[in-house]
Amino acid sequence: MPIPPVDILVSRLTARPDRADALVHLEEIPARAAQVVDWPGWLSTDVRESFVGAGITQPWRHQVDAAALAREGHHVVVATGTASGKSLAYLMPALSAITGSRGDKGQRGATALYLSPTKALAHDQADALGRLAVPGLRISTHDGDSSKEQRQWTRDHAEYVLTNPDMLHHSLLPGHERWSGFFAALQYVVIDEVHHYRGVFGSHVAQVVRRLRRICAAHGSDPTFVLASATVAEPAESARRLTGLDVTAVDHDGSPHGRSTLLLWEPPFVAGVGENGAPVRRSATAEVADLLTDLVVERVRTLAFVASRRGTETIARTSRRQLAEVDASLSGQVAAYRGGYLPEERRELEEALRDGRLTGVASTSALELGVDISGLDAVLMAGFPGTRAGLWQQLGRAGRGGEESLGVLVARDDPLDTYLVHHPEALLGQPVEAFVLDPDNPYVLGPHLCAAAAEIPLTEDGPADLAIFGPGAREAVDALTAAGLLRRRPRGWFWTDRSRASDLADIRSSGGPPVRLVEEATGRVIGTVDHSAAPGTAHEGAVYLHQGETWLVTGLDLDESVATIVASDPGHTTSAREITDITVVAERSALAWSSGRLAFGDVCVTRQVVSYLKRRQPGNEVIGEVPLDLPEQVLQTRAVWWTVPPDVLERAGLQGRDLPGAAHAAEHASIGLLPLFATCDRWDIGGVSTALHPDTGELTVFVYDGHPGGAGFAERGFGSARRWLAATRDAIADCGCTDGCPSCVQSPKCGNQNSPLDKAGAVLLLDTLLG
Repeated sequence: MPIPPVDILVSRLTARPDRADALVHLEEIPARAAQVVDWPGWLSTDVRESFVGAGITQPWRHQVDAAALAREGHHVVVATGTASGKSLAYLMPALSAITGSRGDKGQRGATALYLSPTKALAHDQADALGRLAVPGLRISTHDGDSSKEQRQWTRDHAEYVLTNPDMLHHSLLPGHERWSGFFAALQYVVIDEVHHYRGVFGSHVAQVVRRLRRICAAHGSDPTFVLASATVAEPAESARRLTGLDVTAVDHDGSPHGRSTLLLWEPPFVAGVGENGAPVRRSATAEVADLLTDLVVERVRTLAFVASRRGTETIARTSRRQLAEVDASLSGQVAAYRGGYLPEERRELEEALRDGRLTGVASTSALELGVDISGLDAVLMAGFPGTRAGLWQQLGRAGRGGEESLGVLVARDDPLDTYLVHHPEALLGQPVEAFVLDPDNPYVLGPHLCAAAAEIPLTEDGPADLAIFGPGAREAVDALTAAGLLRRRPRGWFWTDRSRASDLADIRSSGGPPVRLVEEATGRVIGTVDHSAAPGTAHEGAVYLHQGETWLVTGLDLDESVATIVASDPGHTTSAREITDITVVAERSALAWSSGRLAFGDVCVTRQVVSYLKRRQPGNEVIGEVPLDLPEQVLQTRAVWWTVPPDVLERAGLQGRDLPGAAHAAEHASIGLLPLFATCDRWDIGGVSTALHPDTGELTVFVYDGHPGGAGFAERGFGSARRWLAATRDAIADCGCTDGCPSCVQSPKCGNQNSPLDKAGAVLLLDTLLG
């Protein structure tokens, strides 16, 4: 059954009376024609025929341009839009090199290594390679799901190996001697979805790549790096920071794309009030669940993105229930997809989405990556993804093959989303962000130097040794030696501990091994949560959703990384509360403003989850608070902060106001708006505010990176502080509420239950600071 045209769909979605004012802005993105060219003459016949046999009759210009650069030995980054066929740019030179260098009896010649942020994407790429049917091509994935026998075959025989940074870090590089034949023949390294390597994760991956280059040099190879990314700002510079190499950017996009329609959507206010009597809008997850139901009824293949695991489960469960009321046959066509599922569950969902058994899927950003799910008609976003690059990446999942598509950005009830739907000029027609990473972060650099020394002792000689790790490497090695982690000998620095050095670097900053969620009655593992997130999401008494089922956490053992759970539906949700303290360790930069002072530097943050709130469902009203006894978490990181002296506050008429409430409200809103100016998510950063901080002696508002050593977000905030804080001021002032609400100054993760807050005082305080 054909789906309705997009303009008809928009009319139907907005026809309901309760959605009369929901559509705030509609943007048409015009179609783009293809720029096709001939296959390059150097491409091997077998490879070209495989592409043609797969339906690729002619390549696009950017694919051939990037492939030619890589074949000539230039490191290259392909920074073009979603569905622009970036994989062809690296497959042409890599597969030609592999097939053209085999021995007389088919022995392995050149090899290629493919890195992706997730196992799912690597398996999807392996499947796509298999469908190409390149004669004799030996493909293998190497990840946590691989058997011992498969890993041995991969080492000895595979020509094209697909893995992720975690396995490169923990398996391939520490075991490089067993992989010597593969590394000695390594000609191409592909790093896919580069824009996901940001913050601390990106900084860790940058050091893993430097270790890879060092291992290759030791085995006599010098591979060409080909990076693929959705459109990002400064792609060549971003790729250079990730690899440590000079990289040429190919960012002219020759692929076709159908007309897209983007709706900026704001849910209506609901009856009742929220925390401290504030007005609240209908949740983005509830609104997206309704929209997903409507689109599935129209047989529109739809992907709904939501930030949280719980949100994916809630949207899928709500939509299935609504569809069952319309047509029982439709309820089975919607599912949730997220991290924490077992591998076989993820693979089954991906296949069901590809072959049409599923019409609607609610997903975390796991499906934002290049997993092949072509044929989608619409994308729903339960909240701004955090970056403009992420927005276009998610929208690009629909409309492949030149068909028209629909995208709907549904604003969450928070300052950034509210600001963007009412200021579309800040979102549309603006350049995308450069991703932020800091390979010289000492909390990143130190563990990787230990891992590198365990692989091959570190020396100061040669182009591929200490210098490869950056200007701070020698100082870091001296500190590690003084601490007893490395030992200096005439032939260099050695790792002498019996433990695995690679275990020192937690590249995804999870704070430890994943916490397993174990069913109390059977011992069955039903999922996992990140270690650092466990105190807030898997504490005793927490309500946890998995595959549409509700579980109650009965116990949490952080030392053993286990949470026990029982099947239960208590009729409420839970949200953790924490208290935070911050001290200034060192100031790195500062600016004097006319009415205040801005600074950036090192801080120590102490956090502790102290209780959790129970919220009745439906309704979301707080029905109780339960204390918790969990350990403190200490974070050494970096922050941007601003201060206003007492005499300026007095002249501005602020002394008579609720200063703690004004600072607190400004802190919440500034955290909400920083993702517009730094490549981060609201949950990557935290904040503390006080009317009189002991380290500054003045009213102070801190915004800090939520990762050890910093992730570059606070530094980016310092660099764009005037624009950032001006937008924060406007977001508060423009909000239609009277005394503050989740759309302006209330925060969903506030440890003080959003009290005190003074909305008018925050506007006056920011006006004073900005002069």
